[in-house]
Amino acid sequence: MATPAGAADLGGPAEQAELTGPAGPAELAALDRREQLRRLIVDLAVIRGRVVLASGRQADYYVDLRRVTLHHQAAPLTGHLLIDLLEERGLVAGEDYAAVGGLTMGADPVAAAMLHAAAARGLDLDAFVVRKGAKAHGLQRQIEGPAVAGRPVIAVEDTSTTGGSVIAAVEALREAGAEVKAVAVIVDRSTGARARIEALGLDYHYLFGLEDLGLAEI
Repeated sequence: MATPAGAADLGGPAEQAELTGPAGPAELAALDRREQLRRLIVDLAVIRGRVVLASGRQADYYVDLRRVTLHHQAAPLTGHLLIDLLEERGLVAGEDYAAVGGLTMGADPVAAAMLHAAAARGLDLDAFVVRKGAKAHGLQRQIEGPAVAGRPVIAVEDTSTTGGSVIAAVEALREAGAEVKAVAVIVDRSTGARARIEALGLDYHYLFGLEDLGLAEI
């Protein structure tokens, strides 16, 4: 996951809100679900300023998607829209895939949002958490939650720069005997993750690209 550097130089919440022009509840309610989530990402998660990512790369903005995946309005939208996206691509929750999850902790709220969205639709969908390494005590599991062995799953993440986190999850899932059907993320940064994931023989799906967030020219 990316970690912002020099956060003090990026401005406080008031300055960031002024830059993005946050939508009020009434305005958001008038938009369709995809546009609601897009506006929330722009308003809550996009921070402009020089940052250093976990990959070591530098960028002129940071997308802190935990501000979205842990937000009371945005999290439910995230779950429903990712389920919708996968269905559009021929993958139906509870039928073509039985569980979702990824490397802790960026993937955790994404998987939880999808689990609850599926339940609201009457669909059976489990979630799981992939640890960065197996526990040294107890059951010594690396993948927590309902068993994934022999089950079709989707590896998820909020966003990825090089694909390293979600690829680590895919490798752990395959080692555990899961059938990884695809990878799905909220935001694609256009920084190489897609190519690396597709090189593993997996389809890569995302809800928003940089152009959707007004970041394509930065």
